[in-house]
Amino acid sequence: MRVLVTALLTALASLPALAAPPPLDMETIMANPDWIGAPVEDAYWSVDGNQVYYALKQDGSPVRDLWRVPAGGGTPQRLDPAAAATADGGKPVFDRAHRHAAFVRHGDIFLRDLASGSTVQVTRTAAKERDPRFSLDGRLLTFRADNDWFVYPVAGGPVSRAADLQEKDDPKAKKKKDELADDQQALFKTLRTLRADEDAMTADADALAAADPGRAPKPFWLGAKVSIADTSLSPDGRWLIVVTQAKDADTGKVADLTHYVTDSGYAETEATRSYVGRNDPAPQSLRLLDLTTHASYPLDTKTLPGITDDPLADIRAKTVTALRKDGKTDQADALAAPKTRPIIVNGEYSPGIVWSDDSHEVAVQLRAIDNKDRWIASVDLDRHALVSQHRLTDKAWINWDGNDFGWLRDGRTLWYLSEESGYAQLYTRPLGGKPTALTSGHFEVDHPVLSPDGSRFFVRTNKVAPYSYDIYSVPVSSGELTRITRFEGLDDFTLSPDGDRLAVLHSSPYVPSQLATVDVGTHAVHDLTDTRKPAYKAREWIAPAIVEVPSQHGAGTIWAKFYSGGKATASASRPAVIFIHGAGYLQNVHLSYPAYFREQMFHNLLVQRGYVVLDMDYRASKGYGRDWRTAIYRQMGHPELEDLLDGKAWLVANQGVDPKRVGVYGGSYGGFMTLMALLRAPGEFAAGAALRPVTDWTSYNHEYTSNILNDPQLDPDAYKTSSPIRYAEALSDPLLIEHGLIDDNVLASDSIRLYQRFIELHKKNFWMSLYPMERHGFVHPDSWYDEYRRIDELFRDTLEKPASR
Repeated sequence: MRVLVTALLTALASLPALAAPPPLDMETIMANPDWIGAPVEDAYWSVDGNQVYYALKQDGSPVRDLWRVPAGGGTPQRLDPAAAATADGGKPVFDRAHRHAAFVRHGDIFLRDLASGSTVQVTRTAAKERDPRFSLDGRLLTFRADNDWFVYPVAGGPVSRAADLQEKDDPKAKKKKDELADDQQALFKTLRTLRADEDAMTADADALAAADPGRAPKPFWLGAKVSIADTSLSPDGRWLIVVTQAKDADTGKVADLTHYVTDSGYAETEATRSYVGRNDPAPQSLRLLDLTTHASYPLDTKTLPGITDDPLADIRAKTVTALRKDGKTDQADALAAPKTRPIIVNGEYSPGIVWSDDSHEVAVQLRAIDNKDRWIASVDLDRHALVSQHRLTDKAWINWDGNDFGWLRDGRTLWYLSEESGYAQLYTRPLGGKPTALTSGHFEVDHPVLSPDGSRFFVRTNKVAPYSYDIYSVPVSSGELTRITRFEGLDDFTLSPDGDRLAVLHSSPYVPSQLATVDVGTHAVHDLTDTRKPAYKAREWIAPAIVEVPSQHGAGTIWAKFYSGGKATASASRPAVIFIHGAGYLQNVHLSYPAYFREQMFHNLLVQRGYVVLDMDYRASKGYGRDWRTAIYRQMGHPELEDLLDGKAWLVANQGVDPKRVGVYGGSYGGFMTLMALLRAPGEFAAGAALRPVTDWTSYNHEYTSNILNDPQLDPDAYKTSSPIRYAEALSDPLLIEHGLIDDNVLASDSIRLYQRFIELHKKNFWMSLYPMERHGFVHPDSWYDEYRRIDELFRDTLEKPASR
């Protein structure tokens, strides 16, 4: 054996050494990311729990293939169309006795008998059915298509529509009597006979419908002035909650954008959205429908605690006083506080309505349109009334994230996430009782999932460090968090049908999301995929160091990623770039694969040329609690700029960086902050590149902006304080603006308006590059290359030689 090994080593030594990958270049890092390898997406368990399905993007195509792999490990299999047509559908649900499972495949509902393995296709329609759920006794399967709900008897039978909802007035409603109508009935026998016949037919139809459940349901006439926003059916099929809003609600003037490069050869316009304050969300109303008795009951929200408060009273008084002083009485009158604050169902990022398994309880999550309050209310089905169970109020704004809620298995105890402690934590609360905090501490909890037996929750949390995420479990009766995984970059997870294993998507700074299974009891890990391409894996990448930047402005620690090619020199000689992530409320300092993976490769290229790069989770970033999130309330761009300046000071003090050779860049919110950095701290940064930036918050959308700055009519000072265009006079440093012309998020008009402002102010050293075929997130490699070539050239020209100014 020793001879064979020696011979093998000798043979290997005689082989030519593998060539090291060439230095990074812009063409490579901005190419189609297929060269990296697609991340694993949308993992879910098979019904029997033996396999895991997932999606993977095809090379050179946006098409996603369905793949399957044994849960304990094995060779992944790509399913061809025939195999995909017989695969289990995503996220199956089970009845309480675990006799049946239901799932959605290609928009249709399927039912499987777990003992025999036989599968029944329940629907075959063009509609996209979803949200299957079993009744507690397992006899009924309910599901929805848009706002229509359907019921299917598990033992067999036709699919029936649960309710017939009509956005019309009842054509048979009794009309208001007048003397003329009464006179006609008195005069003409034939009219009296016709009315009697009509009444008799109606009575007969009602009697037959009451005696025969096989008939189609009678319509519920909701009224011609309302539209349906959402619906929710109880698992037993008896109750339906309908959310409505005014059909004629003013949605505001919609801005258009222009496509200049088109198939037709003609410029074409596209409607996008209205501006903040021009279309406050339409107030919503709730109705409870009893489908057994065909009765309808309004659910009054006026009883919610604090619903009559005016949390904006001080700001309102100041603005109204100023308007009246200027003689703008009509505008002042329009800002009067409502007697009862309007609400909407808070269901955009989590379910807005949740039923208990036994259908005896239902909870609704409501949010005030002014964004200051969130309520969770149960519904007293006997009294047909809302009963407040929890109120979360915030002087800044209620977070759009972290609003998950539901019922424990007993159907009488609510669970929910809340920021009331300053961090998103998990609570339980029996109806009418006191809350219990299942988790607590200076860390965030998200993605709570109740185990199939109802004994514990699984949650994702950054308990160990703000940048490190893993899965923990906690008993529903409260107790210590138990760590299940140790990936540190845990992106998502789903429980196996028996609750004994997790299918997790995990990643690391240079490894896109991969699939693994984890045994809940032993914590044993089975890695199932590695989708990276050989050319990408052969590269040596710079591991970002997680560093703590001290705030000189009272904010504590600002966490950041630091990219460097070596130890700091004693002299202040190195150029540096500060990258500013987008979205505002987003976390980019973590150990997972970043959304900004191209930017990360660009940072490697910069380091290759002697730069250092700092990527900061400035205030407003996700993952650091409520106070960090809301520090920007009514002053966007101000606390964040303090953090960027502290980042620069840290680089100069600790990393040998020349204070005159620090550049900044970022996209979206990062583009906005690049503008604020150059315009509110002129001379601090040698140059900046603002990609798809917001330049005037009055032209951004309502839901995001009104949370942070209130409505512009009510709080104009917040918009003046927070909009870069208001500081345009201060431009003195080189600025590159880049924007997609068909961006339907931050409209290109934002950048063009600021550009015109600079023209009128006779400013110098500013440039703009527009991309005719790109939206907010660029998708074409040519555009990515051109965009970053220009950024690279800006930094070469301004940072790579000692500044003379």
